[in-house]
Amino acid sequence: MAEHKVVGRAEDLAAVTMAGEGVQDVVKRVLVSPGEGWDGWVMRLFEIAPGGHTPRHVHPWPHINFVASGAGELHLDGEDYEIEAGSFAFVPAGDEHQFSATGDTPLSFVCVVPAEGDY
Repeated sequence: MAEHKVVGRAEDLAAVTMAGEGVQDVVKRVLVSPGEGWDGWVMRLFEIAPGGHTPRHVHPWPHINFVASGAGELHLDGEDYEIEAGSFAFVPAGDEHQFSATGDTPLSFVCVVPAEGDY
């Protein structure tokens, strides 16, 4: 089976505005997923407007994150960490976490999860 080759630009992909309790000013773009041939995994790009945040939440899968631009805070398992472009984090399954944009520009970060974690 031939592998898919995917090369693109994030701004060319549809931005989905995230909604729900505890979400403020967050959009998501799915960069690579099983639909592009990456079975079992999804790479997403989140952008959080200044002052915005993801919900403080827990789920049964781990994920990895890389901050592409901006500055913010990651609440992870009861501790708060300052993050900025170049920061990375591993969030274990079951750990409460939340991303917040604390700077004057949006916080943009890549998040890789197992496919069941992309909802």
